[in-house]
Amino acid sequence: MDLSAADVVGELKVLRKGRGIFTTPLADRVGPALRATCGILEDDDSVEVRRKLTDRLRPLVESLPDDLKIALRAAFALDERARKPFYQERVHWAAITLDRDDRTVRRRIDEGIEQVAAMAVAAGPPDLRPGYPSRSWHTEELRVTLALDQPVAEAFEFRRVVADADEIAELDLALTLTAAGESGDSVHESDLVVDVFHGGVLAGRAMESSDRIGLSLRLPGPLRRGQRHDVGLRFRANMREPHYICVPRHPCDLFDLHVRFGDRVPDRIVLLEKAFQNDTRSPRGAVLETDDAGEVHVRFRHLAPGFAYGIRWQPAGAG
Repeated sequence: MDLSAADVVGELKVLRKGRGIFTTPLADRVGPALRATCGILEDDDSVEVRRKLTDRLRPLVESLPDDLKIALRAAFALDERARKPFYQERVHWAAITLDRDDRTVRRRIDEGIEQVAAMAVAAGPPDLRPGYPSRSWHTEELRVTLALDQPVAEAFEFRRVVADADEIAELDLALTLTAAGESGDSVHESDLVVDVFHGGVLAGRAMESSDRIGLSLRLPGPLRRGQRHDVGLRFRANMREPHYICVPRHPCDLFDLHVRFGDRVPDRIVLLEKAFQNDTRSPRGAVLETDDAGEVHVRFRHLAPGFAYGIRWQPAGAG
């Protein structure tokens, strides 16, 4: 069907009534526009309908400004603290949280619903995007801050994963230190320093290819299907190529990247989006500008596994 933002808005306003996404039976509350937007099938049971609604709505809601985010978390009962049986009770909870009156919160909810509907329609339904089902887990959010103005390049990675099966006890991660084309330098496992800040224990690491280092992160406890888990890591390594890219091996809903060059602003920075990994040295993407702090910020949604997303730069004075 042709998706209309107005149709999605109307159905979201129906969905927020009663217990929100915890309404029973939930399928009766979900219309054709939301079904198309969230990839909900006719034979999906209530658990699967709720999972698909949550998986689609949560990242969109989390991308909103804080006041709208809190209001919509309450409206749809996405926040555990706001899982109250009546919509007006959740509105009142949000009003107390935001220190606003109920009427203001209702306006915020309407505004947030319109923004969520617009983003959902712009992204297209799941069957219009590349489908890459995961047998084990996928990344809901990957947020990376890369500092290149340090003696050694340092990246903080904050990842939220969602289990797509039961008993997920380990995450298979990897990081590629691409060897410069003409340097002849080989990559060694010891070239990458990894620190786990929270979310698990580094259980193993090994070279998966000549420049890709595989990492095994053992979780604090097995995840159940649909359960979310947050991980915080720090990577330190000498940059061998002037780019930073994410090449997901599992589906990834959101990749948010901040890169700080500081005083070492490159002559040219280019956006890489759904690029072939072997073709990142001659990119043809949009040119990016740093801000006054010498930083760039890019964001990608619905990353296709096996493709590269990120930025490439031409160091100052490199020609």
